[in-house]
Amino acid sequence: MMHQTGTTGGRMVWRAADPAVWDEWATRLGRLLSPAARVVRDEPMSRHTTWRVGGPAAVWVEPAGEEDLVRVVRACGPAGMPVLVVGRGSNLLVGDAGFHGVVVALHGEYWQRVEVSGERLWCGAGARLKAVAVAARDAGLSGLEFLEGIPGSVGGALRMNAGAMGSSMFEVVETVRLMDAAGEVREVAAGLLDVRYRCCEGLRDRIALGAWLRGRPAPREEIQERMQSYSRRRWATQPAAPSAGCVFKNPGGVPAGRLLDELGCKGWREGGAVVSDVHANFIVTEAGATAADVLRLIRRLQEHVWRERGILLEPEVRIVAEAEGEE
Repeated sequence: MMHQTGTTGGRMVWRAADPAVWDEWATRLGRLLSPAARVVRDEPMSRHTTWRVGGPAAVWVEPAGEEDLVRVVRACGPAGMPVLVVGRGSNLLVGDAGFHGVVVALHGEYWQRVEVSGERLWCGAGARLKAVAVAARDAGLSGLEFLEGIPGSVGGALRMNAGAMGSSMFEVVETVRLMDAAGEVREVAAGLLDVRYRCCEGLRDRIALGAWLRGRPAPREEIQERMQSYSRRRWATQPAAPSAGCVFKNPGGVPAGRLLDELGCKGWREGGAVVSDVHANFIVTEAGATAADVLRLIRRLQEHVWRERGILLEPEVRIVAEAEGEE
């Protein structure tokens, strides 16, 4: 028997009265999917987020391709089962209680494809951004160098319109292949997806499967030099310790890191979560840190900036933390 209690953003939040509930779901999905797919129970999210914190996913699924993903979506949707799609976990905080639903990881070979066609690149949602930048460089295509230093995958970068070094994802996107809540797949032009600063509204309730990106022909040596320059700049201004990148969006064009630095927040700590002394918009985690530590520090920083400057800092990271308070 399966039980639902409470709502999150208008959706039911599943609670298992017995671990057998989740065993049943894992078995059901395992039977629906291809032999190449992977379905496991209680997969620690700390293994799959760059903060290295987070409780278990009740059911963890790695679909081998689009048909597997269609089957997951069509099984979970009618049942009201929450589904969380993840890539490299570089922009994600999962609470210590874990995720009471199905976590779908686009990690397999199918999802990581990067193929060059003329001045365009097809990039699967699970492709690492660094791999995209390298493939573009090797093909003599410029304009994608900024992706090299973003520690995530194409799907996550599309969802949040990720950016670095003065450039952002949708500046190089032509079309996005996506799946809706009914499991229907189509390609949509980038201009129709309501893209904003660090957000793509058109992907809020849909799953990015991949995208066509466009580069500009340029000498390979010139591209490599620019990538190396970006890398040096990144390592000089960002911490090497585990983090999720920038925690907060820049409010009204003001760099959040500068604002936090001016307010003396570097070094602030909650348990094993610490504001980096290299860049104040980075929270790094030490051994033994918990998601609750990170969340407490985020809220403490928000309260401090609001009290001192009247500015509300909006998280850039996605927070999925039922026990500590919903996103």
